[in-house]
Amino acid sequence: MTAGAASPAPGPGRPSGASSGAGDLSGKSGSSAAGGLSGTGGSSATGGFSGTGAKERILARIRSAVAGAPDVEITRAYRTSPESVAPEGVVELFAERVADYRAVVHVVDEAEVAATVAAALARRGAGRLVVPEGLPPEWAPDDPVTDDPPLSAVELDGVDGVVTGCAVAIAVTGTIVLDAGPGQGRRALTLVPDYHLCVVRAGQIVAGVPEAVGRLDPTRPLTWISGPSATSDIELNRVEGVHGPRTLEVVIVR
Repeated sequence: MTAGAASPAPGPGRPSGASSGAGDLSGKSGSSAAGGLSGTGGSSATGGFSGTGAKERILARIRSAVAGAPDVEITRAYRTSPESVAPEGVVELFAERVADYRAVVHVVDEAEVAATVAAALARRGAGRLVVPEGLPPEWAPDDPVTDDPPLSAVELDGVDGVVTGCAVAIAVTGTIVLDAGPGQGRRALTLVPDYHLCVVRAGQIVAGVPEAVGRLDPTRPLTWISGPSATSDIELNRVEGVHGPRTLEVVIVR
């Protein structure tokens, strides 16, 4: 076979010529009449860049294109609350959205919280419950498991569940947010056990995500919970309990 017969045949996605004057894409150093795009740097008759990666060349071209452009004021007058949610309806909407995620939901008065929590734990036969520091004593079960010293992952996996409060809840998305504050504990407490009972006060429920973010401290470890942990494969077979508790029970204090 002669040397000239070694050129690859044209195929899908491959130009018929061995080279092109419109831009070298060979991955080697070289030059182009319209701008070098070689993978290891090069030069161009119209202003090539000698950076060693595509990122550097792209950023350099962007900086060149916007050089001298005037500053633009960023408008911040966007909506921070869903217009369709009335303030008096956030508790009902939150309860509805949390239930949509297959969580067990109770809406009770303050005087009923302790009895509701006790009845929920009794139905599950849950005897060993982790209780984080700062949880109101009336919400705690008898003889709770404490996290001092911190429980190991194996120990957390061996308890029947955890009882916590929360930092904020979002009505539109049915989301509960924990920030490791009093009555919430560290993140592992609500990710390893298979059962999580969370008490949410009406005053902690906001309509939308922007309002929730405004209440939260971004420097704290935030855990956003939208129903029990669940995932699905490509055939949409739902599997629960993979990334966190298999069962979420929410007691809303109106």
